[in-house]
Amino acid sequence: MAAQAVELEVAGRTVRLSSPDRVVFPQRGYTKRDVVEYYLAVGEGIFRSLRERPTTLQRFPEGIEGEMFFQKRVPARGVPPWIETAEIKFPSGRKADELCPADLAHVIWAAQMGTIVFHPWPVRKADVDLPDELRIDLDPQPGTDFHDAVEAAGTLREILDELGWIGYPKTSGGRGVHVYVRVKPEHPFVEVRRAAIALAREIERRRPQLVTTAWWKEERGTKVFVDYNQMARDRTIACAYSLRANARGTVSAPVSWDELPNVEPDDFDLRSMPGRFQKIGDPHATIDDVAHDIAPLLEWAERDDKAGTGGDLPYPPEYPKMPGEPKRVQPSKDRDRKTNG
Repeated sequence: MAAQAVELEVAGRTVRLSSPDRVVFPQRGYTKRDVVEYYLAVGEGIFRSLRERPTTLQRFPEGIEGEMFFQKRVPARGVPPWIETAEIKFPSGRKADELCPADLAHVIWAAQMGTIVFHPWPVRKADVDLPDELRIDLDPQPGTDFHDAVEAAGTLREILDELGWIGYPKTSGGRGVHVYVRVKPEHPFVEVRRAAIALAREIERRRPQLVTTAWWKEERGTKVFVDYNQMARDRTIACAYSLRANARGTVSAPVSWDELPNVEPDDFDLRSMPGRFQKIGDPHATIDDVAHDIAPLLEWAERDDKAGTGGDLPYPPEYPKMPGEPKRVQPSKDRDRKTNG
């Protein structure tokens, strides 16, 4: 017999949890109740990641082995009156009202709706066109692994130290490493993306045998790709403390710089993270204490342009052609390159 729905009091709100015993992670036996209890246990951390950020929900209503979809629009019906949203604009020009968590109850409501992974925008509701978070995504390519991403992160840390900036690393929950830097919300997406490209090129310049900024997979080789397009509008990654939709139920886990070389992605999952959070708190607890000016990175971009080593890089395929963007054609299929080469 299916368990009856229960009501939870969260942040002064009542959230109804239906089908609490539905299995969400079959290989581990984790249920919907387990998912909700996980997000309650790390509530302070997950809310810090999502507070007032438009958030895309990666939903699995029947569990991670069932249908999956990304929800970018809050439904028009059946939504509690206290749910807050923010209007965002896609590269196509279309708009949508996305969930914009104002308290932990928003997170638990989303989990009740089958959300496993939370994908917030790098902006706040106050101005959804000006990013306040620079995200560096270190993505190991075939032949490399998490430890290569950690090594690349070490070089990034050196660069941030030279800038006088504070970066906050976390595991992706898979093979990669993410590093977040709070920045002043003074520049549009195209400029923050340009700053991300300049930073990525500096990492690549220092570690050319380890790191690449090549957008096309056929050109990346056995290296760690710095995915600069994570700073393009409407590109998001799993936030700190978000579960990942894999068999183990791993977590995108905030860690300290000193911890990073000594951890494995599987160290952090739905069962282990609550105890860690209770014991040490949130390694990202001070992330909102300072916001940096991206002017130095924009100066690097200008320097690279003048030296002939800069310029824009391709956008994701779903984007309209962007001003100044190079040809968006896979090199092996570029007829002009073949003719001139």
